[in-house]
Amino acid sequence: MIIAIDGPAASGKGTLAKRIAEHYGFDHLDTGLLYRAVARNVLQAQEDLNDAEVAARHAVELNPSALDETVLRGGGIGEAASIVAQFPQVREALFMFQRRFAAEREGSVVEGRDIGTVIFPKADIKLYITAHRSERAKRRYQELVDRDERTTEEQVYADLEKRDLRDQTRASSPLRIAEDALLLDTTELDIDASYFAAVRLIDTAIGRSG
Repeated sequence: MIIAIDGPAASGKGTLAKRIAEHYGFDHLDTGLLYRAVARNVLQAQEDLNDAEVAARHAVELNPSALDETVLRGGGIGEAASIVAQFPQVREALFMFQRRFAAEREGSVVEGRDIGTVIFPKADIKLYITAHRSERAKRRYQELVDRDERTTEEQVYADLEKRDLRDQTRASSPLRIAEDALLLDTTELDIDASYFAAVRLIDTAIGRSG
């Protein structure tokens, strides 16, 4: 079984995906870490983030075992990741890794920006997790503060605004809601309420499918 989870940055989908995977005993893949790792490697090599061929080369050479979430969640990597994620060559290079991940497992929860629309258009369950941008900015700002990173909520909001625009308007696999996705708005929900709401949606969908 494949549960595909999409949504914009800081919507809460990452935390939900982990808890959902644990609840059902499935494996979890955060595809955003793949793009963050590509961006990190480009930056470490002191190469041009805006060069599609450079980014694609790093995507092809990516070692999936080197996905240290603590490092990849650091400041600046998210913005850089959204730049390299625009390139079709990068997305194509990472496409088969994502498909193999689910093919090799009986159950998986895969999260990202194009999981239910491009990577697994026939996923058993599709969730689209969202929240108002102002609420997402508050959440992301608190995450950064907790990691002792210096910023302001206004700067975080501006960064999210740019990322949303880039994700939604890129030519390759733009962020959008799959027609058969279940929508969950977490603006007014804390993580526990969001989790229970998501599980209810999934259980109901599983029941309908037999």
